[in-house]
This record gives sequence, structure tokens and C-alpha cells, in this order.
Amino acid sequence: MNLIERDEALASLQEMLAAALTGKGKVAMLSGTVATGKSALLDAFAEQAVELGALPVAATASRMEQDLPLGVLGQLIEEAPLVEEERVRALALLEEGKRTAMSSGLASETLDQVDAQIAHALCTVLLELSERYPLVIVVDDVHYADRPSLLCLAYLARRVRFARIMVIFSYSDYVRSTDTFFWTDLLRQPYCGVVQLNPLSRQGVHTLVRERAGEEVAVRFAEDWYAYSAGNPLLAAALIEDYLGGPSARERDGEPAADEPVVGERYGQAVLTCLHRGEPELLRIARCLAVLGETDSLDRLLGLGHTQISRAMNALTAGGVLSVGRFRHESARTAVLAEVGLDERRDLHRRAAGLAHADGAATSVIADHLVQAGPIDAPWVVPVLEDAARDALREGRTERGVDYLRLAWQACTDERRRLKIATMLVRAEWRINPEAPDRHLADLTEAMQRGHLRGGDGVVLARALLWHGRYDDAQDVIEHLTTAGYESDPETVMELNIARPWLRATHPAFASKLGEPRADTGTALVSVAAGRRLETATALAQVLVNGPHEGALIAVERILRLARLDEMSMDTVECALLALTYGGQAEKAAPLCDLFSVEASSRRAPSRQARLSAIRAEMAVRQGDMVSAEQYARAALEIMPITSWGVTVGSPLGSLVIALTAMGRFDDVHDILDRPVLDAMFESRYGLHYLYARGRYSLAVGQAALALRDFQLCGELTGRWGLDVPGLLPWRAGAAEACLQLGRTEQAAKLIEDQLSRCNSRTPRELGMTIRLLAATSELRHRPMLLRKSADMLQNGGDRYEQARSLFDLAEAYRGLGEHRRVGMIMIRARALMKECGAEIGGPQAAAETGKQTAPALSGGSAALLSEAERRVAVLAAAGHTNREIAGELYLTVSTVEQHLTRIYRKLDITSRADLPAVLEFGGAAVG
Repeated sequence: MNLIERDEALASLQEMLAAALTGKGKVAMLSGTVATGKSALLDAFAEQAVELGALPVAATASRMEQDLPLGVLGQLIEEAPLVEEERVRALALLEEGKRTAMSSGLASETLDQVDAQIAHALCTVLLELSERYPLVIVVDDVHYADRPSLLCLAYLARRVRFARIMVIFSYSDYVRSTDTFFWTDLLRQPYCGVVQLNPLSRQGVHTLVRERAGEEVAVRFAEDWYAYSAGNPLLAAALIEDYLGGPSARERDGEPAADEPVVGERYGQAVLTCLHRGEPELLRIARCLAVLGETDSLDRLLGLGHTQISRAMNALTAGGVLSVGRFRHESARTAVLAEVGLDERRDLHRRAAGLAHADGAATSVIADHLVQAGPIDAPWVVPVLEDAARDALREGRTERGVDYLRLAWQACTDERRRLKIATMLVRAEWRINPEAPDRHLADLTEAMQRGHLRGGDGVVLARALLWHGRYDDAQDVIEHLTTAGYESDPETVMELNIARPWLRATHPAFASKLGEPRADTGTALVSVAAGRRLETATALAQVLVNGPHEGALIAVERILRLARLDEMSMDTVECALLALTYGGQAEKAAPLCDLFSVEASSRRAPSRQARLSAIRAEMAVRQGDMVSAEQYARAALEIMPITSWGVTVGSPLGSLVIALTAMGRFDDVHDILDRPVLDAMFESRYGLHYLYARGRYSLAVGQAALALRDFQLCGELTGRWGLDVPGLLPWRAGAAEACLQLGRTEQAAKLIEDQLSRCNSRTPRELGMTIRLLAATSELRHRPMLLRKSADMLQNGGDRYEQARSLFDLAEAYRGLGEHRRVGMIMIRARALMKECGAEIGGPQAAAETGKQTAPALSGGSAALLSEAERRVAVLAAAGHTNREIAGELYLTVSTVEQHLTRIYRKLDITSRADLPAVLEFGGAAVG
């Protein structure tokens, strides 16, 4: 290692050596923290001493050899260039001295444990040698020297004042040696001086990095490495090696150096080297910090005094390992932690948990220790874990909350309390993976039958069983809830009242099992959160039973804007989003759903994130955005695997099938429909989505009979369940389309008439889809009017895909009427909409016509030339409307429309409406 920032220390040693060479002996005490380069400095100085005519004689003390009497002095004797007679005499003295020291039992700090004559004779050997050669006697890590050697070295140091000898003792700043006589005896001598080595400065680290890795790397990373090492040369050098991938390794392999300041294995190993070269208590404290991550109660955990802890922390900080009581980098903690055995870790956490509880620490702190400690038999353990779990779930730390509850469930011996914990665990695990709590459901069902489970928990259990398609078990639980006398329990009554509309909308076959609520169970017993759950569940049921109601939808939108994904509100959010979606307001629900998805992701609740993605996919289908529908549906199935979805898998699968079918990716759809699903799914609302999507696919591939069967089954189920509203699934429109393919026009007309009677202004999407089919059953001359109305309704309903289908049919109607000028314009517009949807552009005839007719989109700059009134006229004219139709639509006179068109042609530099672009873009938004 280059001696960066060691010039001053080296100069001090050189000055002492110069005096020693003239017969004025010196003693140097070289001090510094662990791994600050003391040994490197001694090696460099020894080389210089040789050049100046001095003879280095060196020894290194070791903690492992501290019990070896005269071990360090023996190293010096063996290193010294003695003549044979001197060597034989010295070795004999060493053996005699070892026997004396061992027989004394090392019980004294006086020369009595080493015979004074032996100490004198051994030191005389070195003193006589200095008369022939000036000596530089070096003892590295002298604080680890055995006591007999320290006694002899002190004896020698007191006699070098007028000898050609320089003695250098290096030691760590953090010294535990009880042999204080050694230090006090030497430091009071006038010829003894202390040379202090400090860590490298910030500039010193920059210099080191520049020499090892170059100027560019120093500029980029030296500051970071100084922060991670605090100037400790060993740590700084290890960081550079981590970056370079080993000395010259990248250059040998012809690879560039890494772009980021890698902190890896070499740095961790260097930290361990520092700790192992220090005092044992430093390593113990570092290990305790690595396990616990905090300094609280270190003195009580390790049985050390507060003063000892403070000194050790200061030493570890000065040595570059810690900063403000924490490891300077996680790699250091990881390396230290790897050396701690499992039993030691558990024991530390066990004792830390007990101390934290006794000190009244936060429950999360205690619980974190308990999770790592393993079983602890103490009455406070279970309550602490329960409280910590509630806090963790409320704060969105779902996985941690599950860990606490699992441990509480294992530790609890009271059966009723254990069942309560199991119910909490089911709810918590549900957020991560609904399949996980399945193992608890059988035990909870049995407990319910024995009357050991609360009514509110029973409702949670029933819903979990329904999710997994275990309808028989769910029915048993529901029947038990209605017959076991839970009417006096407010919580149970509240949960049952919320469950009724939820079952009505989701598992309608089970809604009747709960019966009607009692007249005396009003909302007085319902909390604010429960009130929101009840209101949104009721709104969803009303939308699916009676169709959208403006007041209810306004209320659920307000609730959504106030709701957060805390422990109980996922039901609130889900029901409210679905009520808006089925109520024809997907455009309002979509951005809110996106916000909740972000929150679910930040709270690490993948189950909730997946369920929200499935809802978002349904919204995208209803908006005609097939690309987004596929993305959201696939995300839902990736975040949570199909096996975890239970019967609810029909929702994301249905959206995915519809989207892929619209895109013309029939092979992908075939693979999806080949996947097995639970039969129980078809007894829920989710099965309806699956059946309807399968019918759409069958229609697209020409299997109209299969499609008709699926649509009719949808109708049968929705009729039986009382959910036969167009906003849920427009199955009659699908069935009518299938009938038209099969040539059953009369049957199709009846289905269309029935559907039209159920639609109104609050269902523009479904109304527009049905009017498109009505046009197909009407005379050719009536079709353009109906199809334009259909396209307008679908534009209002926000479904661009269905709007494009109506426009394709409109183009074909105009083709049949011989109005070819309009065909091309409308076909371009339809194709543009299809492209926006990411759907397959329909029909070879449409493609052929599009190839003949092209029209550029109107740019934002050109659009700015038109007034608002002119723009509205231009849009309708581009869509193929006659002047009279435009006048009727905009409540203008025909003359006014003609005047608008004249100005439009002039401003856009065109000659007729045939030159109008089919898609007009104003301010970045397409209008067509």
C-alpha cells in the first residue's frame, strides 16, 4: 500500500532513528485504530532503516499466542543475527525463562515471574548486538504480547537510552491490556515518543482512488467511498477492488469497469478483518448490532458496562465500521451477520424482545424480535403480536402483519383466541394470495359448527369459502349464522346486513339463505367504515337488479374519493368501482381505480392489486380499449396465479378473451379457454362474464350455434338470479347477432325488441349495440339512420370498439345504397377507431375500400382556423351526414349549415366535403 498521508509519521520515525544511530536510543509508540496502516508503515520504515545502516529485528504479537510465555521475545531472538555461541546461550535462557514464568502462574506484574537475571541476560544479548549493528527493534501489535515478554521489553526499553537501538511498539488505540505498567513505565521516559496514525482524510481517499483506479473514477466515486470507509485505508482499498472486479481483472478480460460504485464481497471481508483484528468485545458488539440493528440495551444484552459500550462504539466508528450507531453500508452488516450462527441470533432476539417489552417499547419493535427469536413461553407474547399485526396491516405492511399473526397463532394456547387470530390471519393472507389461507378454512368451519367462532368472523369465513367454490361448506356456515342466535351480537348483525346485498350481486344463489334483515337492525349500530361498505354493496346490488340510479352512483363516487385501502375497505372500493362500471360510468371509475392500484402496490397487497387490475380490464373492455384490456387482464393473472383466483377468475379471463377476440388473436383465446375452471364459477356473477366472453369468441370464429348457447345460458342465469339488466351483460344483443348468423331473423328481432325495451338513456352503450343489430334486421334504406344513431349512442357510451363496428356497418349500408363517396370516408374513420382500440380491422371489403380512399387527419394548427360551430359541422359532414341531417342534429337551418361549410372549405383550402378528413384532431384529442 502506498503511504498516503503518512509523511509526517515517517519523518518522526526517521528523526528518532537518526538519534539512535548516534547512540541516543529512542522508543516510539506507534498508535492508530485497526487497519490504519501501522504494519505497512513499519515495513516501509524497516526498508529505510536498512538503507541507513541499521538492522531491523521484528516480532508480531498475536492474541492467539498471548498465553505462550516469552513468545514475542523469542521471535526477536530468533530474528537477530547472533553468532552461534550467543544463539545457544539465548535459547537456553528463553527455555529457563519459560519454566520460571509458568511456575509462577503469571500472578504478578513484577519481574518476579521472570527471573531478573534471565531478563537481564536476554536483554544483554540484544544490547551487545547493537554494539556491532545499530538495531531497529519492531514489535507489531504489542498489546497482544504475552506478559513475560512485556516485562522483558520494558526492561530493555529502560536501557536503550545510551545504546544504538530504536525500539518501535505499534498498538491499537482501543487497548484492553491490564498491563498498565508497560504503558505508564515507557511513556514517562523522556526518550519515548508517540506517533499517531489517523484515518485518511477525504483528500487522502481521493488520492488513493486516483492512484488505483484513475482520475475519472476518483471524481465519480471517491466521496461515496470515503463515506463508506471513514478513511480506513483497508476499507477504502477494498471498495476500489470491488469496483474494479479484482486487481486488473477487467483489463485482462478486455471489459470496461462497472458504472456504479459496487460495494461487495471484498468490502465485507475487509470489515470482518478489522473486527477480528480488534478486541473480542468489538466483534461481539458488531454482531449484536448486525442482528438487532439498534444500539438500545446493548449493555444489558452483552453484560458489558455502559463505559465499555461507549468506548467500543467510538472505536468502531473511528475504524470506519459504524456511523451514528449503524453500519456504514448494508454490505458490512450482511458480512457480519453471515458469521452469526442461528442459535446465537435467536438467543439475541429472544433476550432483546424481553428487554424491549420490559422497557415498554413499541409493539412492532418487540414483534420483530419475536419473529426472529422462535417460540417464547410468556403471557405477553400473543397480545403483543396481535397489536403489532393490526398496526402493520393498517399501515400497509401486509407481509409483516401476516408474520406476526402466524407466530401468534402458533403461540396461542387458548382455543377461542386462537380461532380469532386464525380469522385475522385469513383476512391478512387474503391480501397477498387468497389461496394461502385455504388451509385454515376447514378448522374455522368446524369451529363455527361448535359455536366457537364469532358471527362476524363466520361471515368472513363464508365469503372465503365462496371464493374457493366450496359452496356446500359456505351454505352450512350461512345456515348456522341464521339459526344459531347471533341476533344479539351487533357486529354479526352488521356483517350480515352487509353480506346480503353483496351476495345478491356476486353469489345471488346464496342471497336467499340469509333471509331478510330484521326491522330493528338499523344503521345505529354500524360504524362509519361499515356504513360505507353497506352503502356501496347496496348500490352495486341495485345497479345489477334495477339498473343504474344516478343518486346511488353519485354517492359511491363520493365514497371512492374518500376511501383508502385500509384493513376493511377493499370491499368498499371494489363494490363502488363495479357499481360505476356496470352503471355505465367506466370513464369516471377508471382513473379512481388506477389510484387504488398504485396504493395497493405501495402497500404490498398483491391480491388487492390483482383484483383491481381485473376490474380495470372490465372498464377497458367497456371503453373499447382492447390493448389496455389485455394488459390489465394479463397483469391480474400474473400478479395472482389462476389457482388463487377461485371462482372469481371468470372476471379477468372474460376480459382477456373479449380483448383477444377483438384483436383477432384466436389461437391465444383457444389456449385460454382450454384452461380448466371451477364448475362452481358458473354459479356466480364471474361465470356470467366468462360465458359471455366465450360467446363473443364463438361468434367471431363462425360458431354461431355455440355462441347462441352461451348467450342463452347467460340469459337463463341472470333471469333466475334477478340480475337481467343490460348494464351487466348485453346477452340479448349477443344472442341476436348469433341468430342473424344462423339465419334466424325472426328470433333475432324478438331478442332485439326485448333488449330495446330494457335500455334507456342511462345505458347508451347497450342501446347503441342493440340499435346496430336492429339496423341489420331493417330495410336497407332505413339502415343509415339507425347506424348513425347507433354510432352516436356508442360515442356517448364511451365504447370506441362498438362505435367502430357500427361505422363499418354504416359504410356497408351506404355501399348497398350506391353512395360510394360516403363509404370511403366512413370506412377511414372506422378503421382509425379500430386502430385506436388495438382491434382487428374488420372485413376484406373494408380494407379494399380503405386502400382506395385516404384522408389525412386535420392537424391541431389547421383546426385552430375553425370556430367551435364550424368544427361541429365539419365533424358531422366528415361522418357522412347530409346538410339537412346536420341541421337537425345541431338545431340549425340548412342555409346556416351551407354557409358554415363554405367557410370551412375556404379555411382548409379544400373544394368539397369529400376532401374533409375522416378523423379531426383538435388540441391533441381526436374527434370523429
